[in-house]
Amino acid sequence: MIHGRHARSWEVTLRGNTRCRNYSRLQRGTTMKMAIYGSALLALMVASAVNAQSNGWNDGDLIVTASNTASNQLLVYNTQGTLVEQSKTGGAGGVTGNSGGIAQNRDLLAVVNFGSGNVSIFQKGGDRVPLQLEKLVPAITNPVSVAFGRNHLYILTTTHIESHLIDRNGVSAQADGEAQLVMADGSAAQVGVLRGQLILAEKSNAIETVNLTDDGAVSGATQLVANIPANVNTPFGLATRGNDAYVSIAHANEISLVRNDAVLTVTGSGTQLAPCWVTLDGPFLFSANSPSHSVSRFAVYGQKIILDAEVVATFNGNPTDITYRDGLAAVVDANGSVSHVSIFNVDGDGDFNLKSSVTINNVATNGIAIVRNDGRFNY
Repeated sequence: MIHGRHARSWEVTLRGNTRCRNYSRLQRGTTMKMAIYGSALLALMVASAVNAQSNGWNDGDLIVTASNTASNQLLVYNTQGTLVEQSKTGGAGGVTGNSGGIAQNRDLLAVVNFGSGNVSIFQKGGDRVPLQLEKLVPAITNPVSVAFGRNHLYILTTTHIESHLIDRNGVSAQADGEAQLVMADGSAAQVGVLRGQLILAEKSNAIETVNLTDDGAVSGATQLVANIPANVNTPFGLATRGNDAYVSIAHANEISLVRNDAVLTVTGSGTQLAPCWVTLDGPFLFSANSPSHSVSRFAVYGQKIILDAEVVATFNGNPTDITYRDGLAAVVDANGSVSHVSIFNVDGDGDFNLKSSVTINNVATNGIAIVRNDGRFNY
C-alpha cells in the first residue's frame, strides 16, 4: 500500500595533494601507513553513520496530537507508536476544519483549546513527564491555529490574529498586537510565519497577510493578497519558508505559491481531490488529500510547483493534518468512530516508509507536531 525507501545519502569525498613527490623511503612508508590508517578510520566512520541510520537515529523524537474533546488532552507517542504521556491541557477542544492546532518551537509547545478560548503552553520536561503544562494563554475568541516565530506566539482565532511575546518568563498572557481578519466569519483555517509578515487562510476564499513590527508584534490591518485566481474555492492549509507560502485551495484541487503579497503560481493536484493540509521537506511539498485518503508529493523550487508523485501514502480515513520534521512525517486521519496517527520515515527521494500507526478511540483528534529529541529524554 505504501512504497518507500528508508535511506539517507552518506557521502564522503577524499582529496589529496599529489604535487609534492620528493619523499624519502621512510616518508613514503609513513605516508602509506597513515593512508591505510586513515582509510580504515574513514570506513569505520561511514559504517558507524550507516549503522546509526539503520538503528533509527530519530527514534527519540516524540509525536504529539490532541484529543480535541470537551476535556482536551495532549497525547504524546514515541516513534514506535507507544503512548508515553497523556496530559490534560486545562481547556476544552472542539476545533474542526483547521491545521496547525499544535505548534512546537525549541522547548515550548502550544495547543489550541477551541471550546474554552485559550491556548495551552507546554514546556519540555524530563524522562517521566516529557511535556509539562506551564500555563494557559487567553485568546480574543476561539483559537483554531498557532505558530511560533520572531520571539512570539501567534494565535489565529475565528475572527482575529494576535501576537504574544515570548521572554524569559515564557509566553505572555497579554497580546502585544492584534488585527481582525478580512472575513472574520468563523472560517479561519491556519496561520503561518513569513519574513516580516504573517499569512492567514480563511476557508471563505480569503488568503491574507498582516505585517509585523521589527520586534515581531502584529501591526496594522490584514489585507488580501493580489492575483487570487477567479476560481479560488476554500483555501485550507499552508506551509511557509522564508518569504514563500504554499497554500492549498482544497475545493479547486490546487496548490498556490504566495510571495510578496501576491499569488505567483497555481498547480493542480491531478487525480487526488481536495489537497487540504501541506508540509515542507526541503525540495518537497507534501499534501494530505482528505477525500482521496492520500498524501501527494510536489517538487517546489523558485516559482515552480510540480506534481511529482500523486500518491506516496494512503489511509483508511480522511487525513486532517500533516507535519514533517527530522526525517519523519506524521499524519492524522479519521474515519467512523476512531482516529489514526501514522508515522513515516521519509527518505532523500521523498518516499514514505510506514514506521508505526496508532488507533485512537476518538474521531475528533486534532493537530500534529513532531518534537525532536534533544538528549534529555529518550524512548
